[in-house]
Amino acid sequence: MDIEQNQAELIDNFVKQASAQKGTALGSVILEATSHPSLFAFSEILALPTVAELEGTENSVYLKVLQLFAHGTWSDFKSNCSSLPQLVPDQVLKLKQLTVLTLAETNKVLPYDELMMELDVTNVRELEDFLINECMYAGIVRGKLDQLRRCFEIQFAAGRDLRPGQLGSMIQTLSNWLGTSDNLLVSIQEEIKWADTMSELDKKHRKEVEDRVEEVKKSVSVKAEVEFRGLEDIYSEPGGVMDYEEDRSRPKRRRHPRS
Repeated sequence: MDIEQNQAELIDNFVKQASAQKGTALGSVILEATSHPSLFAFSEILALPTVAELEGTENSVYLKVLQLFAHGTWSDFKSNCSSLPQLVPDQVLKLKQLTVLTLAETNKVLPYDELMMELDVTNVRELEDFLINECMYAGIVRGKLDQLRRCFEIQFAAGRDLRPGQLGSMIQTLSNWLGTSDNLLVSIQEEIKWADTMSELDKKHRKEVEDRVEEVKKSVSVKAEVEFRGLEDIYSEPGGVMDYEEDRSRPKRRRHPRS
């Protein structure tokens, strides 16, 4: 089943359960949702009125847990563990998976040292096993493990729930990208216009050169024809140039000796 479709079905199922529960019973639904191996989005559950009603009650700790899994990381849990319940192993695994997704939001090359620190992993072998078996096989990230450079190159990472205030930042980022794209488009259009102008100038120049060549050809042809006709006229005039054969055929006069 496609991961997005599977997510949608799981979210719909947990939303229905959470909508029908309150108090401690709702806490059990939240525990199940945050432990599920295939669920990585929680904002729809977090937005339910029944969940919001947990605020300020003896069961508010479940709201904090859900907020942690929607927006937090493993480091956030360690910083606030005194006000949160102890996580079960499946929740620990899930929160570390979500931590990788958070790190991938801002950097597509994650150093091993940073990952080991953020995930509380003690060696490279354990880290690579986690990334392969719990992240890539789960379909939430795709990438390349570079042992030589000691880093994880992210090619794809699933998105997490939007944190409070993050929507405005995303809109600003998209607006900046749109402005940059518009400027780039104008620049490309100017380049195309310049290329078209240069192409027309090149065609015009080529036409002028070709016309000039034709003029020179015609001039040379006319000059050659005039010179040829002049020579023809000279050789065709009577007495102009004696024919050599005619000269040889004339009898030579003999000289008589003087008396």
